[in-house]
Amino acid sequence: MATSSDFLLALLAMGMASYVCRAGGFFLMRFVAITPRLEAALKVLPLGVMIGIVVPAARNGGVPEILGLISVAALMKLTGNDFVAALAGIAIVALARQV
Repeated sequence: MATSSDFLLALLAMGMASYVCRAGGFFLMRFVAITPRLEAALKVLPLGVMIGIVVPAARNGGVPEILGLISVAALMKLTGNDFVAALAGIAIVALARQV
């Protein structure tokens, strides 16, 4: 399978943009005083991002997506390991879509 130079250029540009945003954030945070309120906000930020991704998928999805969400919630409760729960959720959605 051949890849075009446009694809590789776009991939490189997206990678550089991602790196600049992340490195810029680390650089700029050196100048911000971390208060308890800011620290609390930074700790819950990943949860907000995940909700922003999951809610539209659940709303627009069907039975496979709902089954995946239920399995992720159950595995998080049982194992406390988000990586295992996410992998299992992906597997459940993929299997449910095949059936």
